[in-house]
Amino acid sequence: MNENPLRKLESYGQSIWLDYIHRHLIESGGLQRLIEEDGLRGVTSNPTIFDEAIDGSDAYDDVIRILAYEGKDVKEIYQALTTEDVGRAADTFKPSFDRFHGSDGFVSIEVNPHLAHDIQGTVEEARQLWKVLARPNVFIKVPATMEGLQSIRQLISEGININVTLLFGLARYQMVAEAYIAGLEDRAAKGLPIANVASVASFFLSRIDVLVDSMLEEINVDDALKLRGQIAVSSARIAYQMYKNIFHDARFLKLADRGARTQRVLWASTGTKNREYSDVKYVEALIGNETVNTLPMKTLEAYRDHGNPAPRLEENLEDAYYNLDRLAKLGIDLDIVTRQLEDEGIQKFNKPYDSLISNLEKKRDSFCFAKAC
Repeated sequence: MNENPLRKLESYGQSIWLDYIHRHLIESGGLQRLIEEDGLRGVTSNPTIFDEAIDGSDAYDDVIRILAYEGKDVKEIYQALTTEDVGRAADTFKPSFDRFHGSDGFVSIEVNPHLAHDIQGTVEEARQLWKVLARPNVFIKVPATMEGLQSIRQLISEGININVTLLFGLARYQMVAEAYIAGLEDRAAKGLPIANVASVASFFLSRIDVLVDSMLEEINVDDALKLRGQIAVSSARIAYQMYKNIFHDARFLKLADRGARTQRVLWASTGTKNREYSDVKYVEALIGNETVNTLPMKTLEAYRDHGNPAPRLEENLEDAYYNLDRLAKLGIDLDIVTRQLEDEGIQKFNKPYDSLISNLEKKRDSFCFAKAC
């Protein structure tokens, strides 16, 4: 019997997480099977995933009805549903967390996306989610906005695990790593332990190619068209070199001596959106040590079926730098592109969050109509 390609990724130092959560997946034993059969080491969630899970099924209706009868408002119901799923998933991964000595087995939950530019609001909601979940293998997702960087430093200093999300650009990645290290330094300066504080920096990949490809196609010359589908992987490969430099620098090594963990890079938005490209494009090219790849269910199943694992993350580095240089010479400013993607990403999470809140309100009102709340 051929080895499961997902399991083989472990030998190259890469962890596979699932970019999906649903109550049925947990209750049916499906999540446990993914852990046992595919070597799954974590789960990420976001407002889009919860909107599809909660509004797209009746699996949550009984709980919504009970909470409505208890007089809970819509946002209280939302938090109760999402933290219940994340907490149960984290409990499922707790044996993995223990087996890997706290380096894997995490489940992520995101702060309200409307707080993306609200420093204090993000800090307060992250604290509250951390307190409610009360599990060491939970990540609170905070976007890598300029305001988010300040929230990240503060939360890391408080010992709260952070998954830095909506990260697109290399310059911003440098700032993200700085916020993490500074937060650890703040914590260490107070004499507090830093060995159990964890963080990942989540690069969103496929969205880069979607936007840049459209710009290259408008230029419509051979030199531009050759770059189609190249920029996201090139950026990721350079980011990994930055990661290695940052976390082998003397500044971080002082913290490592006290038990600090590196902030691993995580490849996100890895479902291929262009049908011309391989459905495992953002997995195959980015296999490397001390990295995470979080896959939508469809991509995970595709890789299980026809993945071909090999440590490719540090291949063709010269081409990666060359591709970004060529892009600039064609007049495409990647910093401007990634700022646009950040703004669009926030809106793409705001919309499903608002949709879910609206749908929960309708369900709550319908249950309350049947029985006065």
